[in-house]
Amino acid sequence: MQPHKQITSPGYAPAARRLPARPSVTLRRLLRVVGLPYLFLSPFLILFAAFFILPLLYALWLSLFADRLVGGTVFVGAQNYLQVLQDGNFWEGVRRTFVFGVVQVPIMLGLALVFALVLDGGGVRLRTLFRLGYYLPAAIPGVVAALMWGYLYGPSFGPFAQVANALHVSEPGFLSATGMLPSIGNIVTWLATGSNMIIMYAALQSIPPDVYDAATVDGARGWKTAWYIKIPLIRPALILTGIFSIIGTLQLFAEPQIMGSLAPNVIGDHYTPNLYAYTLAFTNQQYNYAAAISFTLGAIIFACSCLFMIIVTQRRAR
Repeated sequence: MQPHKQITSPGYAPAARRLPARPSVTLRRLLRVVGLPYLFLSPFLILFAAFFILPLLYALWLSLFADRLVGGTVFVGAQNYLQVLQDGNFWEGVRRTFVFGVVQVPIMLGLALVFALVLDGGGVRLRTLFRLGYYLPAAIPGVVAALMWGYLYGPSFGPFAQVANALHVSEPGFLSATGMLPSIGNIVTWLATGSNMIIMYAALQSIPPDVYDAATVDGARGWKTAWYIKIPLIRPALILTGIFSIIGTLQLFAEPQIMGSLAPNVIGDHYTPNLYAYTLAFTNQQYNYAAAISFTLGAIIFACSCLFMIIVTQRRAR
């Protein structure tokens, strides 16, 4: 039996197989694919550049100049930064904030972690009420909190001092030279623990229930579940809150400024680096040198954040 042959008429040629044509990349398509996201981001980018990038560039430009009695404003290059490196007042404030952060940050993050674990546990009643109560101080501005605690710390008009006088005991030295840092640490801890707790609690809520079921099968109960399951799984949230806490500690400003009006003999103009830069700029009118101090402080904060990330990454790799 012969195979079937296709019968074609004279002059007929089978049509060639056509491949799908590649879509032409036109300018309109390129703008739609690439430029459309930036079009939606443009309101944010414009405001970000106008109120953040441009002021930073202007402050950097100011830090390269200095006011002279003869000649006015002159370009000095890195001379202001070299002066900052030799400024004892600046480095005293940096040392004080480091001491403050070494003690205050672990206490604050530890409390936030404990509160988050307690709220994540199944045996807590009125969980929403407690969560709101823990977070409520974070909604109060730092200046208002400093004023409120300053009233409580007052040596003559504060309630703690009045109770001490009624009991004929010595007044607590909240605003003394030795008690000032712990007093400020109490304010910062009271303010920031709630926001850190919310971040950790959200991370705990994102853990799949299957992980807890597997841990229960393996015999994990109570604190073992928290230590071996929950805390390792929320490590990114712990790192995030740690970085935020380091940045906030080195930028300490509102609390010592408010407390300085209550204890001027304890808190000077250079008690913290931010307070020192503020005093130089808005009291002494030394804007150029204050800008150099601000950028030096920014470099220190960046270095500390990177060092923290390196330490955490190395421990995780081990």
